[in-house]
Amino acid sequence: MVDRVSASIEIGGTIGSADYTRLVALIGAEALAIQWDGEDFAPEHRQEGQSLRLYAHEVAWGRFDALEATCIEMGLPFARWSGGCSGQWGSERVVFTGEGEPQPYPVDESDTVLIGRAAIKQLGSIEAVLAWFDAADFAIPPLVVTGDDEAADDVAADASQGA
Repeated sequence: MVDRVSASIEIGGTIGSADYTRLVALIGAEALAIQWDGEDFAPEHRQEGQSLRLYAHEVAWGRFDALEATCIEMGLPFARWSGGCSGQWGSERVVFTGEGEPQPYPVDESDTVLIGRAAIKQLGSIEAVLAWFDAADFAIPPLVVTGDDEAADDVAADASQGA
């Protein structure tokens, strides 16, 4: 049996409309909602100038493996929070800035970033500790879908030709 916990993900960056369709399918496969215990996400829920914030309970291992892998492939920044599973793992935030590798950070159940004594010693200075916290608090940019206007124009042209 797979351990399951609550998890959320915030996604941003710039993609084309075809990639957005692919992203929406992955979000649907994960049954992600627009708020805790809320309505399932639908494409029209995306708001211009904002990132996507999505939520789910009973997430296997607290990860959205296919969705996260696709975001990494597309270079879409994301931050995922997942609750801890007693005796298995603690709560974590994973941050992907759009480049490099996703970085995990220990957090509490309220998504407050935590740091232990050993990590402070390893980082070596207050400046390095503060930079570590800044990296954990990476601001996810809005999700911008390019080609939206072109797609709308194509739909409008098709409708006028059929009339």
